[in-house]
Amino acid sequence: MSLTLGKSFNRNYNLRVPFMKGFYNIGIYFDKKSTFLLFSVDPDFSESDEFKRSVKINMFKNLEASKFCETFLDLHNYRKNTLDISNQFEKVKDEYTHDISFVFNETITLSKVELEENRTVYDSLNIYGFSLNSYGDEFLFLITERHNILKRLKKKVVRTSGLQIATKPALSLLDEYHNERMTAGHLHMEDRIHRDDVIKLSDTEEN
Repeated sequence: MSLTLGKSFNRNYNLRVPFMKGFYNIGIYFDKKSTFLLFSVDPDFSESDEFKRSVKINMFKNLEASKFCETFLDLHNYRKNTLDISNQFEKVKDEYTHDISFVFNETITLSKVELEENRTVYDSLNIYGFSLNSYGDEFLFLITERHNILKRLKKKVVRTSGLQIATKPALSLLDEYHNERMTAGHLHMEDRIHRDDVIKLSDTEEN
């Protein structure tokens, strides 16, 4: 199915990712002058393959709404006059380095910008892919990290989006990890209450 794009997008990066008995073709559409970004996801499975019906796909404009990020990743937020960062991937939490793996780490550099005081920054798109080790070919979480340079303001803005592709068994395992982390006391009680409200209201990762 073709995707019709307006003037908000003028760049596209494509990934072909193996998944169980087939592939997913993932398109990342963005603008070279902003952090605005959109995904397209097209399955490439055999017509007779019933497996594709058991796969759930979720997109996240806010990574903090994702069970995967909340459980496994440290995210970085920072704001000052020359830098505005929201939910940038920092690292895999130390206790989970043996439970998840990087499946790819790619950077697309759009331009090199020279600012005053000999500062060199890059307008770029960083892409990180993760999988659960126990379900290596049934789970993918992709993070897109858009670094946009506002040259006139001498400022860098970093925004992230997430895409999750997973089978029902992989989602069940993710729920187990997430519940274990919550009950082990790694999250404050007010965070638990907020997360429960989000699940009941939106079922973000269940539908």
